Amino acid sequence: MKKTIITVVGQDTVGIIAKVCTYLAGNKINILDISQTIIDGYFNMMMIVDAGQSSKSTSELVEELAQIGDEIGVSIRCQHEDIFNKMHRI
Repeated sequence: MKKTIITVVGQDTVGIIAKVCTYLAGNKINILDISQTIIDGYFNMMMIVDAGQSSKSTSELVEELAQIGDEIGVSIRCQHEDIFNKMHRI
C-alpha cells in the first residue's frame, strides 16, 4: 500500500470533487478516507488514498493534481504519507 495524502482548498465551485475523483479513478488510486467541508464559501477537502496500484510516481501525481487544481481554481497538494507525517509531527 502506498498511502498518499491529498488536500484541496479554495473557493467552492461545482465539480471539484468530481474532477479530483475522476482523475484518481482513472489512475487506479483508491480513496481510503475522505473529509470535506465548506465554510463561508471556501471548500476544504482532505483525502487519504492508496496509490499502490497506480503506474504514476508520487512526483507525477503531485504535478498532475496541481495542474488540475490550477484549471479549476483551487490548490491541490499531494504528499506521500511518510512526508506528511514528518512535516506534521510535534
